[in-house]
Amino acid sequence: MQTLINYAAVAGAGALGAMLRLFIGQVVPVTPFPWATLIINVTGSFILGWFMVYVGDRAHIPEHLRLAVSIGFVGAYTTFSTYMHETDKLWAKNSWVALAYLAGSIILGLTAVKLGAALAQ
Repeated sequence: MQTLINYAAVAGAGALGAMLRLFIGQVVPVTPFPWATLIINVTGSFILGWFMVYVGDRAHIPEHLRLAVSIGFVGAYTTFSTYMHETDKLWAKNSWVALAYLAGSIILGLTAVKLGAALAQ
């Protein structure tokens, strides 16, 4: 029964993460630089960093909630495959912009994870 609860929690949270990703993709203006993807990846990194540290010290957080947020919501919300696809498109036009996008995403994503983790302590 617990396995079914875990799967249902991941599926439900995944639907919410995907809907939020769609919403942000629609409200952030389309420009040659993929701002929506960058915003989604940085905020998703922050959420995951904060959540994993926050729940790490709290044994009373149920497994299905841990899985729902980390795998379901954040997994559906973040966009690494889109990030790689957009980097490839940028590379075809301008390798410097593509490198800036790669480096910026990595640096900002890592910073967001660390900030989220620090705030959770």
